[in-house]
Amino acid sequence: MDFRLKVFYTVANRLNFTKAATELYISQPAVSKHIQELEETYKTKLFERNGSKIALTPAGEILLKHTKSIFEIYREIDFDLSTFIDNRQGLLRLGASTTIAQYIISPVLARFHQKQQDIKVNLLNGNTEQIENALINKEIEIGIVEGQTKNQSIKYIPFLKDELVLVCNSKNPLVQQNEISLEDLKAMKFITRERGSGTLEVIEYALKQVDVKITDLQIEMQLGSTESIKSYLLNSDCFAFMSIHAVGKELQNNELIVLDVEGLSIERHFFIITLLGKSDPLSELFIENISSFYNLKL
Repeated sequence: MDFRLKVFYTVANRLNFTKAATELYISQPAVSKHIQELEETYKTKLFERNGSKIALTPAGEILLKHTKSIFEIYREIDFDLSTFIDNRQGLLRLGASTTIAQYIISPVLARFHQKQQDIKVNLLNGNTEQIENALINKEIEIGIVEGQTKNQSIKYIPFLKDELVLVCNSKNPLVQQNEISLEDLKAMKFITRERGSGTLEVIEYALKQVDVKITDLQIEMQLGSTESIKSYLLNSDCFAFMSIHAVGKELQNNELIVLDVEGLSIERHFFIITLLGKSDPLSELFIENISSFYNLKL
């Protein structure tokens, strides 16, 4: 593998020479030298420099596209040839949306590593929209997400079933009610995930089925992670719809409590996503391990 291309790829993704140098364990002047050599080789500028900021030129965009394809071929070579020896080797770039990365995937990764110790796994964490974009841009080979936006270039494989429940601080006065009505929801203050979150997408769809719009709710704040929402709930009288997988510890410790909502049940699947029509042996091996771990037929 041409190390200069690896340097270019890292700088193109970070758009920062210092961060690229740290990631590659080389000096910043060495990064600059490699980029300069590439620009001399192709007789064109790959980056526009504006003070401390850099951006890809059109030529840089083209080189990045080809570099991604080259690295993908190298990955497949490493994995395919490693099948001739006892231990399979390679790099699997995995993406998982927030709830899954924090509460679902860790035991799977631990067992996968025990069985395939020479396969390195890089895990990218983000919301569903970010993970789907990373897959489309070939920054990851496989993703596990909370929503199903039905992008036509993505294959969606139903994974685990999940339930979203209404939770609040166990000291909240409304916990005395046996059931929350749909009208009650409109008077309550909510904390939600940000736009692009698969969880928010599922909540919006479920509420729409019972003639409640997300805009009917009083949204006090939008937060970017499940953990930050839980922390906020523990220090306020707000409410949130959250994955039952995410609040198990808090329910057990009686810090949060689940409230029943009249006529509302929010169930969903987590989805494994891959690029449509693209077969990746390493991804298939990982999916096989997931299905075995959860005793699923995928």
